[in-house]
Amino acid sequence: MPFKVLTAEFMHESNTFSIRKTGIPEFQRETLMFADEAIAKRSQSNTGLAGALVCQKEFGWDMRHSVSAWTEPSGPVTVEAYEYLTGKIVEAAKAEKFDGILLCLHGAMVAEHTDDGEGELLERLRAIVGPDLPIAVTLDLHANVTKRMCALAQILVSYKTYPHIDLRETAYHAGTLLNRTMKGEIAPKTLRIQLPMLEEANGGRTDVGAMVERIAKARAYEKNEPGALAVSINGAFPEADIPEVGPTVLVTYDGDPARHQAFAETLAADIWEKRNEVMNTFHPVETVAEMARTYPKSNGPLIIADYADNPGGGSYGDSTNLLKAMLEAGIDDAAFGPMVDPEAAAELAAKGEGATVTIAIGGKTDPRFGGEPLTVTGTIRLVSDGHFVGDGPMVGGLEQSFGTSAVLVVDGIEVLVTSVPLQMLDLQQFRAFGIDPAKKRVVGLKSMQHFRAAFEPIASKVVVCDSGALCTLDYARLPYKKIPRPIFPLDRDVAR
Repeated sequence: MPFKVLTAEFMHESNTFSIRKTGIPEFQRETLMFADEAIAKRSQSNTGLAGALVCQKEFGWDMRHSVSAWTEPSGPVTVEAYEYLTGKIVEAAKAEKFDGILLCLHGAMVAEHTDDGEGELLERLRAIVGPDLPIAVTLDLHANVTKRMCALAQILVSYKTYPHIDLRETAYHAGTLLNRTMKGEIAPKTLRIQLPMLEEANGGRTDVGAMVERIAKARAYEKNEPGALAVSINGAFPEADIPEVGPTVLVTYDGDPARHQAFAETLAADIWEKRNEVMNTFHPVETVAEMARTYPKSNGPLIIADYADNPGGGSYGDSTNLLKAMLEAGIDDAAFGPMVDPEAAAELAAKGEGATVTIAIGGKTDPRFGGEPLTVTGTIRLVSDGHFVGDGPMVGGLEQSFGTSAVLVVDGIEVLVTSVPLQMLDLQQFRAFGIDPAKKRVVGLKSMQHFRAAFEPIASKVVVCDSGALCTLDYARLPYKKIPRPIFPLDRDVAR
């Protein structure tokens, strides 16, 4: 008889400082009928479910997929949304007798009534399936992994890339370990080491810096060390005001934990020793605007990434400080996006293409972070429903939407005004709206790191700025209340 496996995707990265709650309307949800054509299509995408589908086919699982629910990071998940979506997973676990469970989670979900969204879900499942049923979990590299998660799931495997291009690969890895556990070949457990830091020095970047060598060591250890099943290095999500915030090193292992603990300690020690070795230079917006003003037309644009107003970190996407600086510097032949402002997007759509308008855009959610509304005059070049299909390493083949959107041309800058906050990580987020970023002299976009997968290949240079928005690197501005103190970098003299 084939193993019967319950699967689910339930992902949210919760910025607890956001005044926006994340409710049912914010979640994108889908239920897949597992027809052959659906499996074939989905198994090629960069999603956790894709990896589960590959496992289903390879191992012959009798697979029951309960729910796929995800949304762009924002404020804590409402009680209603959390209970509804966890309820779907719990109900599925009650409905049949399973041999194993594979969950694709984030690891930094906070709900209004729990600081540990993933741990709470696991506890509810354990109450149904008992203490021994194997549970495998995939996590984002930016998970704040709690003790409860490690106690309740035998297998935890985090992404090893940032930009995250290995969701499918990670789920396949976790599913392979789950299959071996169900067959009785291994009896895995997961150990955890946490550091007194808000995040790894470079936010977990795996393209440059110390994480490159750490990930290489982790992969080699998994391959060569007997009993080592998965090594996960989590950079953490510092915008979560919770007691167990911070970087962790996990080892999922079989057998004696002693040597795996020692290896994990070497990785954790390296993170701590290099806590001051920051690779990015976070420029003020005035500095990058001046760079852009004199930047020559060359083989690819100057990419300016607003790190602090990254919707992928829970920022609102409506910071005006960078756009204001670019306009004041007189920059032309440029693109900028997104400016998340559903009110302005609706007004532009109502005015229609070709109209010249004076309108206030951005800065309406919480002007304390990123600047006040910016009044501009421009011409509406395009109005759209915001739909696009990604074609890059992060979301290639996946359909997404900015909601009602418009391209407003202001003094030589094409500004993409949207209704839905999405970080820039795919070229189609510009191209679907008639903007070719590769042909621009300057491109301002809102993202921390994920943009690099698609935009670095077309760029002649990339610079990063801090606009003072909600994901600012100036952590002293954030009203932490629950995090443990002392903690680096708020407390520079903290000892490990």
